[in-house]
Amino acid sequence: MADHPMKFSTFHLFHRFAGQSVREVYDYQIEIVELLEELGFDGVWVAEHHFRDYGAVPDIFALLANLAARTERLRLGTGIVVLPLHNPIHVAEQAAMVDVLSGGRLDLGIGRGYQSIEFENFGLDLAEARDRFDECLDVILGLWTKDAFEYKGRFHETRRPLTLTPRPEQRPHPPVHVAAVSPETVERYAARGLPILADPAAPFRKIARAAQTWYETAAANGVDTAGIELVASRSVYVAATNEQARADQERFEAGFDRSRIFNVESAPVDRATGRAAKGFEFYQDRYLKGGSVDNDFRWDHLEVIGDPERVIGQVQAIRDMGFRNLMCDFGSTRPLPLEDMKRVLRFFAAEVMPAFR
Repeated sequence: MADHPMKFSTFHLFHRFAGQSVREVYDYQIEIVELLEELGFDGVWVAEHHFRDYGAVPDIFALLANLAARTERLRLGTGIVVLPLHNPIHVAEQAAMVDVLSGGRLDLGIGRGYQSIEFENFGLDLAEARDRFDECLDVILGLWTKDAFEYKGRFHETRRPLTLTPRPEQRPHPPVHVAAVSPETVERYAARGLPILADPAAPFRKIARAAQTWYETAAANGVDTAGIELVASRSVYVAATNEQARADQERFEAGFDRSRIFNVESAPVDRATGRAAKGFEFYQDRYLKGGSVDNDFRWDHLEVIGDPERVIGQVQAIRDMGFRNLMCDFGSTRPLPLEDMKRVLRFFAAEVMPAFR
């Protein structure tokens, strides 16, 4: 895997900080995306969230259609569509439209979701999330690849044969990536040849194990992995020196209110028991304990951070694990002024990305 080039994409939560209007959040992020195209990044990924300032994009496809009109080359990724919250026919149609409008630049990142506030307000049971996700996935892929498609499942069915209009620009369909936190998810979708978006909150050793498991499971199921792109999501920050990067990291963490991210509303909690909902046992400790780790752990095991030499070495290590795309979170929960964020992005593009081109 070390011989493969590394792609660089970015993650956009559209987090709304205190005192910001939603329009200000959108304007900030859109200006950043336009700069990313200029700097030579490969793609962007936009998150879907509902009912909270945690993320202010309830409709990813509307946002990506806007970005498609503002860019020419960047891949446009959903990071992720929470499939159980949607009618899969609508997702297949909307995604196909964005793929056509963008000239075939869509990457469909999907997941079953986890935030209890979202499922509760849509009247859905978290314990059904996995089954709903699998049905939605089957419907979307069927509509994208078959004429007169028919389906009957527990949650969704076609009342008559359906042929989608429009169909995606990319053939047989846009790349599909599954968000993977639990080992079960890695194995389940590797068997189908669907690449993963690796857990951004897992340490390096765990995403290395996830990649190994993915490739082994895919091979055992006869999947041709040539051209398949596993994506590693990491918090990324590069500074002129390691000392400056460490000082900035400590400053960022000191000003970060973790309760805005890790709380009962964010956790996949069954209100009746106060414990993780069925199928989400893997999340129990992470979300209900507040996701707290110290800065040394972040430096050594979690974040891509440091001076250019250190960051290049970390990216090389991630590439050697078997990942071919690094989804960089340059500060989705850090209230950096726009010009400061632009400096961070320009420095990374100038000092790190050329080592992989």
